[in-house]
Amino acid sequence: MPNFISLAALNLMLAVILGAFGAHGLKERVTSEQLAWWHTGVNYHFWHALGLFGIGLLLLNQPALNAARSAGLLLQIGIVIFSGSLYAMTLGAPRWFGAITPIGGLAFIAGWAVLAWATLKLGQ
Repeated sequence: MPNFISLAALNLMLAVILGAFGAHGLKERVTSEQLAWWHTGVNYHFWHALGLFGIGLLLLNQPALNAARSAGLLLQIGIVIFSGSLYAMTLGAPRWFGAITPIGGLAFIAGWAVLAWATLKLGQ
């Protein structure tokens, strides 16, 4: 199983790099619509990488909480599919490629739902 804190740190590093690339390297090369796609991908990348970090911290205190691991994997899948498809379209993938973007969004939703379910009784 992945170390979610390390995975989060790598994702956060990558989001910073991709954000800077979008702001400086793509600004003059893509349309404003494509740049908006890129920024949306980076934004979701950051937030869900922070979610992975939180899951990593949770698992340090609750290592047997296996559903939290599933939630983390769903968030990582969401980053790859949601943000990855937006990055790919910005860099020239056909626009129909955006049809897979909602699959990543569903992975995000499922990840948060699984985390909510997994932690529902922790405070009781």
